[in-house]
Amino acid sequence: MVEVSDERAVTKLGIKRVIGKLGGERPGPTVVFFGGIHGNEPSGVQALQQVVSEIQARKTPIRGTVYALAGNLGALSRGVRYISSDLNRMWSKEKLEALKAKDRTIGEAKEQLALLQILEDIINKESGPFYFFDLHTTSSDTKPFITINDTRLNRKFALQFPVPIILGIEEFIDGPLLSYINTLGYVAVGFEGGQHDNPQSIENHIAFVRSTLLILGLVPADTANLQQCQNLLRASTGNETSVYEIITRYEIAPGEKFVMQDNFKNFQELQKGVTLAYSENEPIYAEASGRIFLPLYQPQGQDGYFIIKGVHKLFLSASTFLRTIRMDSFLTLLPGIQWMNSSKNVLVVNQKIARFFAKDFLHLMGYRLKQTDAAHLRARKREDHNANRAYRGEAWLK
Repeated sequence: MVEVSDERAVTKLGIKRVIGKLGGERPGPTVVFFGGIHGNEPSGVQALQQVVSEIQARKTPIRGTVYALAGNLGALSRGVRYISSDLNRMWSKEKLEALKAKDRTIGEAKEQLALLQILEDIINKESGPFYFFDLHTTSSDTKPFITINDTRLNRKFALQFPVPIILGIEEFIDGPLLSYINTLGYVAVGFEGGQHDNPQSIENHIAFVRSTLLILGLVPADTANLQQCQNLLRASTGNETSVYEIITRYEIAPGEKFVMQDNFKNFQELQKGVTLAYSENEPIYAEASGRIFLPLYQPQGQDGYFIIKGVHKLFLSASTFLRTIRMDSFLTLLPGIQWMNSSKNVLVVNQKIARFFAKDFLHLMGYRLKQTDAAHLRARKREDHNANRAYRGEAWLK
């Protein structure tokens, strides 16, 4: 049984940290769902409550184990994104180390510690393979979509769902929960169900959770209709299943007066130079043509907006092939590229030498990029070939 440091219910919604634990009757994967990592996004929690209640009431047999967890209990009780710190920006190596020195009895430090204890307990006590899913909503009107760190496993699993997929968010923000889980070698997928206050978001989350349980074979096929769940998601997305990557982000500085222009809808097409927002009453123009992504229409948050562009299927196929044959082993033969350390999981790229297509080529090989100075990139490997072996027997990979 998982021990939880804070099991108090959130009065407003009747939420406990562990919404439910299901299964264990037959061996199988361990699946963990998170809802309410942001406190103004309760629809994921409500969806998990409904699915868990249905499974318990029907005494549905479970293969493997399912955990449904609530994230930021304090923020959920107040209906705000966070109280003092964004809980979905606190999972970097540096911030986890700093957690040991903080007062861990207040604010998001308390929430993070409780979740970290549960995660470690699950990983230590349960059997794999492990899957982690984070349920969110957005401040702007949107169709459902998936966000992932671009590993082959994450991408392959995300393609099981008829929704748009967004790659590359981990290059632009530090400390998301799922990025931390990915560094441990596990499948980790974020699902955005819709706009915060839209009742359809709950239905989209329910459809995603049910689809996940069916795809992974955790519940019998006759307990829910996979096609029906998928059709609901198709209807909500307008049957769009494109893959996009993030090309730019506007980061709001501390204390900055940022105001997004009215009526931008997530995924809306835009042209370079259009006015997107105002900072201190000065206009902010689109740096590139593409589609607007996650425009900020809420008082909290540091992500003003992102711009995304489509990724061609040929690029995805080539990327999968090159990663499978580990072509990145030869990258350091190219001028201007060298390993940062003996573990060979981080590359340093001198852009004065490796001038052309360096970013696109490293993305193709499965590397996450960070600009360290005007002339250098640091490229960290996303793929974990040893971890991939744990999923080889899974039906969805065949």
